Amino acid sequence: MSKIQPFHLAIPVHDLAACRKFYRDILGCEEGRSSDHWVDFNFFGHQLVIHYKESNNEPKTSNPVDGKDVPVPHFGVVLSMDDFNSLAEKLKTKSIEFIIEPYTRFKGLAGEQSTLFFKDPSGNALEFKSFKDINQLFAI
Repeated sequence: MSKIQPFHLAIPVHDLAACRKFYRDILGCEEGRSSDHWVDFNFFGHQLVIHYKESNNEPKTSNPVDGKDVPVPHFGVVLSMDDFNSLAEKLKTKSIEFIIEPYTRFKGLAGEQSTLFFKDPSGNALEFKSFKDINQLFAI
């Protein structure tokens, strides 16, 4: 397998200033290029761009996974277990309201992982996770 390359993801936000502060100050993402309508971030080694878009009232959906309502759509990063635990503690100290509190799903099964979900100030759902065995990332 070749070296994994960074992904690029652009997401809509209805409050550019609040989201800029959130990704920079809460998640600790380094800010890159920007304009009046968008901001680039180093999102754990990947390129995330927040783009201003007026708020809309599209209904939010979820799917059941391991007895929890997982928001759809969502995005995030797979971290090492140490980094996951550090981020979870950091988010708790910053009083982040979790959609799904940090926990371990699929215990004892293929793909056992720790996960957590929360939203940015514009309602974009994020998931961070860590696998007990990273080699089971795509396990069936």
